[in-house]
Amino acid sequence: MRLEVWTDGGARGNPGPAGAGVAIFDESGASLLSKGFYLGETTNNVAEYEGLLRGLEEAKKLGGTELAVHCDSELIVRQVTGIYKVKKAHLRCYYEDVLKLMGEFESVEVMHVRREENTAADALVNRALDRRRDVSD
Repeated sequence: MRLEVWTDGGARGNPGPAGAGVAIFDESGASLLSKGFYLGETTNNVAEYEGLLRGLEEAKKLGGTELAVHCDSELIVRQVTGIYKVKKAHLRCYYEDVLKLMGEFESVEVMHVRREENTAADALVNRALDRRRDVSD
């Protein structure tokens, strides 16, 4: 099953209170999942990786086999697609976990999108941050 996965992460301050958001749709555009995760105190890049990891995990639970992943963090996209090396030691474990999980699907395409195109996942991040707890629709 092909899924469209939209992920985001953000921190208010860097580091600061952080959250991640995941919105998953089927091929017809029907919403299958909308979740926001409150992460506590961390950095923006960690929150972005958390969003990507949780998106992959949720897609696996939904039975996804082919994923089109949309993320507005150019750094994360370029790292997981091999364009950039992961230089920060604290991000390496996230990077390795993402690659391992990506290997469990038939195919995963990770694409950078502009922030204004990622409104569903971004809204989930902000809801989780505002409420300081996990949220879902």
